[in-house]
Amino acid sequence: MPAFRIKEAADLLGVSDDTVRRWADSGRIETTTDSSGRQAVDGAALARFAQELAHDAAQLHAGDIAAASVRNRFTGLVTRVVKDTVMAQVEIQAGPHRFVSLMSREAADELGLEPGVLAVAAVKATNVSVEIPRAR
Repeated sequence: MPAFRIKEAADLLGVSDDTVRRWADSGRIETTTDSSGRQAVDGAALARFAQELAHDAAQLHAGDIAAASVRNRFTGLVTRVVKDTVMAQVEIQAGPHRFVSLMSREAADELGLEPGVLAVAAVKATNVSVEIPRAR
């Protein structure tokens, strides 16, 4: 299993490397040393921790929703809204992730979507592509 240096782990979690170091110092995330002797996080441990963070965030933002079929929810800020007479294009920045949604202008107006509004991008797709990046 690969090990990720603190900076890499931070990038993958969408936090600063100082935050990952604080989590490691407090025992919240377990670290090891990589082949160069630097502090690192085991890939499997990082994946489990990322799931815990996502679960905690989902619980925090669940609000009044009793149940939902959508599992992929990303809380972020609306950064751009482009409307014409019928449709609206809404962009949400959720951490390092940018989501673009096309909806009716009426829906965008009813939701009060404009830059700076807190929103949740709920993503459900039948096709998901998986890519493996080039080796580091």
